[in-house]
Amino acid sequence: MLVRHAIFPVAGLGTRFLPATKALPKEMLPIVDKPLVQYAVEEAYAAGIRQMIFVTGRHKRAIEDHFDLTFELEDALEKSNKADLLALVRAVKPDDMDCVFVRQPKALGLGHAVLCGRHVVGDHPFAVLLPDDLMIGTPPVLAQMVAQFEAKRASIIAVQEVPAEHTRRYGIVAGNAAGERLVDITRIVEKPAAEVAPSRLGVAGRYVLTPRVFDEIANQTRGVGGEIQLTDGIAGLLKHEKVFAYRYDGKRYDCGSKEGFLQANVELALASPELGPEFRAWLKALKI
Repeated sequence: MLVRHAIFPVAGLGTRFLPATKALPKEMLPIVDKPLVQYAVEEAYAAGIRQMIFVTGRHKRAIEDHFDLTFELEDALEKSNKADLLALVRAVKPDDMDCVFVRQPKALGLGHAVLCGRHVVGDHPFAVLLPDDLMIGTPPVLAQMVAQFEAKRASIIAVQEVPAEHTRRYGIVAGNAAGERLVDITRIVEKPAAEVAPSRLGVAGRYVLTPRVFDEIANQTRGVGGEIQLTDGIAGLLKHEKVFAYRYDGKRYDCGSKEGFLQANVELALASPELGPEFRAWLKALKI
C-alpha cells in the first residue's frame, strides 16, 4: 500500500452557511444522518488509508470529538441493549484508524493548510480530501485514484468537465490524453476567466500527491485571493514530475454551496433503503 496518509483541510469558517456555522463547523453539517467530514473519512478508509490528518482551526473541536471515544454514550447504549446503534457509533472510528489533529494558525489558503500536515506525512505520498466535495462512486472515488497512482507512480488529480461560465470557481487543467480517463497535465491555472481558461476540466476536491509538492508549496508566493494556493504548488510540481488528471467515475455534490448541500441530502435520502420509499412518496405528495 503506497498511500497511507490523508489530509483533510477543515479550518475554514463556513461563512456561506451562517448562522448555522457560527458555533458548528461546516464539516459537521449532516447529509441525511452523517456529517460531511465522515463521508470523506469513510472514502479515505475504503481506499486503504489508515492515518487521517485533520488540519483544523479555532471552533473545530466538534470534529475532534466526533472521532474520539464517547465512553458515556457507548456505555449507555450497551446497557440499553441497543446493539445496532452501538455498532454505528463505534464504526465512526475503526480500531485501526489513526486520527491526527494539526492546527492551521492563520487562514492562508488551501496550499498552506496542506503544508501544515507535512511533518505528519513525512516523505510519503498522500491524499487530500476536501469534505465540502461529497463524492459518491463505485468503487469510491479516492480508491479509483489510489489505483491510478499505484499504476502511474505519479500525482493524480480528480477532474470533471465544468461549464465555461464556472471556470472562475475551479483550478483548470490542460494536457494530453493518456488513456480513457487520464490526462497528462501540461498546465494548471487557479480560477481563470472563461476567455483565458486553458480547458473546461475543473479540479474536484480529491488529490493523490507525491511529497515533492510540499517543497513546491513552501516556495510559492501568495496567489489568487492573496492565499497560498495548492494549484500553484502543483504547477511547480509539473516542472519536475508528471501529474495526471483523472476523470473520476462518480458524482460530486458541492456541499460548500447551499444548493449542493440540499441536493445531496435529497438524493442520498432517496437512495437510502431505510428512508427512500417513504421520502419519495412524501415528495410526490407535495406535487411540486
